Amino acid sequence: MSTSSDLFERAKLVSPGGVHSPVRAFKGVGGPPRFMTGGQGALITDVDGHNYVDYCMAFGPLILGHGNKLVRDAAVDAIGRGWSLGTAEPYSLELAEYITRRIPWVQSVRFVNSGTEAVMSALRVARGATNRDKILKFEGCYHGHTDSMLIKSGSGLADASQPDSAGLDHATLSGTVVAPLDDEAALEAVFERHGQDLAAAIIEPVPANYGLLPQRRQYLQRVAELCKQHGTLLIFDEVISGFRVGFQGAAGLYGFEPDLVTYGKVIGGGFPVGAYGGKREYMELVAPSGPVYQAGTLSANPVAMCAGLATLRQLSDGSLYTKLEAQGARLEAAFAGQNRVLLQRIGSLFWFYLASPAGGPLRSLKAMQARPAAPFGPVFHTLLEGGIYLAPSAFEVGFLSAAHSSAQVDALAAAMLAATAELPG
Repeated sequence: MSTSSDLFERAKLVSPGGVHSPVRAFKGVGGPPRFMTGGQGALITDVDGHNYVDYCMAFGPLILGHGNKLVRDAAVDAIGRGWSLGTAEPYSLELAEYITRRIPWVQSVRFVNSGTEAVMSALRVARGATNRDKILKFEGCYHGHTDSMLIKSGSGLADASQPDSAGLDHATLSGTVVAPLDDEAALEAVFERHGQDLAAAIIEPVPANYGLLPQRRQYLQRVAELCKQHGTLLIFDEVISGFRVGFQGAAGLYGFEPDLVTYGKVIGGGFPVGAYGGKREYMELVAPSGPVYQAGTLSANPVAMCAGLATLRQLSDGSLYTKLEAQGARLEAAFAGQNRVLLQRIGSLFWFYLASPAGGPLRSLKAMQARPAAPFGPVFHTLLEGGIYLAPSAFEVGFLSAAHSSAQVDALAAAMLAATAELPG
């Protein structure tokens, strides 16, 4: 038995499923998970001493790779000064100023500890601003594990035995309206029926937690138009796409100015973080300025704030995004002309779907269900044994980082093509 297998058996005795987030358990691919001890650059190392080229990158925060020196130095310096203060401090101020000076629609920002917390708070602000109760979300978009958002959501539930979750507050769920992605007619019908009651429409402009489902700009534009017509706030959930697909996220990429936006992952440089922000008129409703209450003991933790600022400073001139786009295009080009794997990509985000690319991109759960894929588990384990670590779920996306080399990207493409060579086209 490997050390990872032994640790997993021990972990199951003291933690649910042996893990602290479901997808880590390898339930979607089978077998025991690898227990990792650390990473450097594009590599991650397990307790048995095996190295893997990492395309999970902590599920997105590590856009600069593992162990980036400037981020590490900033975090170490912060720890040396005091790693938790519980007071007003200059570090969150620096990060907030850095963001608000560069993203026009984020005029004010509040830091929290997770994407789930950011979404929960943004929804509360929307209800407080509009005096309405209902929220519109979209099938296949994941917004964390707050009750009202666990309906037809993301990858952690795609591999589960039930579609949403047990233990949800059904009174809370009655306030959530769900629409399909990529369907203007259904969207318009939802607004016709519920528009006067909708406090907010929340959407991942780059849905990336139930596969990568790139949306047409025209569809996002229609969402924005209907929100404006009905006095409904538009919330972009950019926990994954924020500072990942560009410094201004998907909103900047597609040319939108949402009323509120949520961030996470990249803005903490790999430390626990979340944030919600947006137009000042809405953010001023948050306590202590206004009547919408939100608080947190560890909010704006100095280590995360300093690591996040060190990360954003390395991204701000755009050169790393140019490099990441080139690496993504290189990966995409390797799959041109084959008929076994659909590769969907936006910048440094990518997703392998084990079905023919014929028929064009997948943009909704309905389209995905109409084009069933081959089992992901065998392919995942083939790559794993070959030293490539993908997220252990068919529905999780992959992440390129500034630390990945062209040779490593080529090796990923070659390994995936070899592992799927016998799949039907």
